[in-house]
Amino acid sequence: MAKKKRQFTTLNLSFLDIMSCGFGAVILVFLIMNHAIEEESVELNENLLAEITMLEEDVVDGELGLVRLRNTLSEIDLQMVEAQGRATRMSDQKEDYEAQIEARKAEGYTDSSAVEALKAELLSLESQVKDLRLAAKDNTGVNARSFIGDGNRQYLTGLNLGGQRIAILVDTSASMLADKLVQIIRLRNMKESIQRGAAKWVQSRRTVDWLLAQLPVASDYQVIGFNTQARAVLPGTDGTWLEVANQPQLNDVSAALNDILPAGGTSLENAFLALKALSPPPDNIFLITDGLPTQGTSPPGVNTVSGQERQRLFGQALRQLPTNVPVNIILAPMEGDPMAASALWQLAQLTSGSLLMPSRDWP
Repeated sequence: MAKKKRQFTTLNLSFLDIMSCGFGAVILVFLIMNHAIEEESVELNENLLAEITMLEEDVVDGELGLVRLRNTLSEIDLQMVEAQGRATRMSDQKEDYEAQIEARKAEGYTDSSAVEALKAELLSLESQVKDLRLAAKDNTGVNARSFIGDGNRQYLTGLNLGGQRIAILVDTSASMLADKLVQIIRLRNMKESIQRGAAKWVQSRRTVDWLLAQLPVASDYQVIGFNTQARAVLPGTDGTWLEVANQPQLNDVSAALNDILPAGGTSLENAFLALKALSPPPDNIFLITDGLPTQGTSPPGVNTVSGQERQRLFGQALRQLPTNVPVNIILAPMEGDPMAASALWQLAQLTSGSLLMPSRDWP
C-alpha cells in the first residue's frame, strides 16, 4: 500500500500542467490511477479471502472440539448410570443386612461379634451408597442411552419425559405395518424380514428407542407390547419395573422389541389392564399407536368393526386406565379411522398429557 501512495506523490502535477500536456497525457494519468486502484482492490480481495479461510478453519476446529466434548459427556453419562445402578443394588443389600440383624436378634442370637461384623459391613454399605448418590444426584435430564436422529436434530415435542415410573405402551397389531389397509394385507403375507423392515414399524421401534434414550437415569420403566394380548417386551419381566440404571437390560429391551412382528388386532383394554399389574402404579404413560381399538379383552364376534364400535371399545378401555396419570400419545394415523385423532387428543387433554403426530422421518 505504501508503494502505491509513493506512485501517486510522483504525479504531483497541477490540473493546468496536465491540460497543457494535451489530451493524451490526461488519458495516460487516468490509466495510471485506474491501474493503481485495481491493484489495491486485488490486494484487498486477497486479504478478505485469507480471513475467510482462517474463519472456516476455526469453524472446523470448533466442530471437532464439539465432537470430542460430546464423547466426553457420553462417557460421563455412562459412569453416572453405572453409579446409580450400584447405589440401588447396595441399597438392596443394606436392607438384606438389616433384616439379617433383626432376625438374629429375634432368634436370641448371642454371638455379638457376628452381629457387630454385620453392623460394620452395613455402615460401610451406607457410606458407599451415600457417595454414589452424591455422584449421581445431578442426573436430571441426563439420557440413559444415546440417540441421534437424522441430521443430529434437537427435538421439541412437548412430551413430558419425566417421572419416577414410566410405562411405554407400543401397539404391535398388524396395522402397525402400514398406513393403508391394502398395504397391511400385502405385507403380512410377506417374509418376516420384509415385515420387520416395513417403514411404519421401523419408525415405531425407533420411537421407543428415542423414548428410552430420554429416560431419567434415576427412574424405573417398563415397555409393554399389545395387540390382542398385552405383555412386557422383555420376556420374564411382566408386572415388574426395570431400572434405567441397568443399561445392559435397557439394550435387551430394545433388542427384544426388534424381534417382534406386528400381528393380530388391537386391545387397548388389555394394555391398560397390564398397567394395573405394575406396583406401584406408573406416574407417566406413553402410548404409541395408530388408532382406536378393534376389540376388548376378548376377540369380537364379527370380522369387521365399525367406527362407532371402535369408539365404544375405546371408552370401555379407559375405565381400566390408572387415574391421575398423564398419557402422552404418539399417533401414526391409519386409513379408515378418522375419529382416532380426536378421541386420543381428548384423552391427552383430560390427563394433562400430550399428543404428537410425527412426520415420517421422525425421530
